Amino acid sequence: MNELDRAAAAIEAGELVVYPTETVYGLGADALDPAAVEAVFAAKRRERSKPISLAVSSVPAASAVVRLSERERRFADRFLPGPVTVLCERRESVPDVLVAGRERVGLRVPDDEFARSLAGRAGPITATSANVSGRPAARRADELDPEVRDRTAVVVDGGETPGSASTVVDVSGGRILRDGPGSGAIREWLDRAGHSRP
Repeated sequence: MNELDRAAAAIEAGELVVYPTETVYGLGADALDPAAVEAVFAAKRRERSKPISLAVSSVPAASAVVRLSERERRFADRFLPGPVTVLCERRESVPDVLVAGRERVGLRVPDDEFARSLAGRAGPITATSANVSGRPAARRADELDPEVRDRTAVVVDGGETPGSASTVVDVSGGRILRDGPGSGAIREWLDRAGHSRP
């Protein structure tokens, strides 16, 4: 069984997986399984009031979990896959625990072949950094917090990742909520789409 098979099987069994992305190492679980999402919060010691994003394998695959407006779809077609998190209206299948009861969820389509393949096989999966909240995110597998590693069924070592957190964008409101890779081009796109500069 290769690493993708092992990681997908673990997620399908309700377990946690550490996987590489084009930003930092992510902590993956079945994003539609409330118990698995709870396990992610516990491993990270993350406040339940702070939502967790999810990752899918492609923009078309996102339609199963979010409702994209025409503007959001055009944005996604331009910037995804990539190190970008887009806030979108969630569908009923997305559990309250993932989004802290909110109506929108952060959507990722990673620009990393393994992460996309994993999301395609076992997804949608949680897309959150594999670290205890408040500590630095891991760029290498050997930087993982022991508390996270101990709660994880599979750690996929993909070497060193670039290390920058994703850019978080509220396309409907025309705002960048967190600057990251490509934020300049995103700001230009939002401006051209008729929004004031965030």
